Amino acid sequence: MTKGRIHSFESFGTLDGPGLRFVVFLEGCPLRCLYCHNVDMLDMKGYQEMTPNQLLQTILPYKPYFESSNGGVTLSGGDPILQPDFTAEFFRLCKKEKIHTTIDTSCFTTKKNLDKLIPVTDLWMISLKHFNEKTHLELTGVTNKPILENIRYLKEKKAKIRLRYLIIPGWTDTSSNLRALKKFAKEIRPQEVELLTYHTHGIYKWKELGKKYKLGRVKPPSIKSCLKIKEMLEKEGLKVMLNE
Repeated sequence: MTKGRIHSFESFGTLDGPGLRFVVFLEGCPLRCLYCHNVDMLDMKGYQEMTPNQLLQTILPYKPYFESSNGGVTLSGGDPILQPDFTAEFFRLCKKEKIHTTIDTSCFTTKKNLDKLIPVTDLWMISLKHFNEKTHLELTGVTNKPILENIRYLKEKKAKIRLRYLIIPGWTDTSSNLRALKKFAKEIRPQEVELLTYHTHGIYKWKELGKKYKLGRVKPPSIKSCLKIKEMLEKEGLKVMLNE
């Protein structure tokens, strides 16, 4: 029987998809981002195992709140794409209960895994890290090629996509990278582009785990610079939201 490695829950999430969400954070991630604010979910320790049905029974009492706000369930992490069979089976059970399903993912996976998830996933929230492959490797430890290819594949399959883009001063807000973001977003035409502002709230987790945080000198972006990026994308006819 497929079991998922569950790190924690958030019963009334408001930033992880439409409406009120029951957010499930899964253990493990294929990336090693230098700025990860959930670094405590990468070590594959201290998690609880649950079957898809056990997880469903946990969230069903919250269903009235989902329905009243047009919300649902979001699997996040870590990255649920690392547990594709569990994610697909859990989402299948959610669909039987008419619960909206969202996956928050890097999309660093195989097309075989995407095919398992496409029929049961209502919304794909995909985090774009960087468009330059060398810098992407430096920031995340992996290449960006399969990620971009997978997003294009999801577009072909008519999946509903929300692109998430973290604004990191000196890293992702360069003119060349923003041009690449604009070009890619115009190609994909997602339902929405969500701009996220870099913050340092998760640094304490690195310290608690005895890990060195390498972006310690990077400061959060100014609101003015973020609004400028938002305006740039909106001029291309894209729907953009800014989460500070």
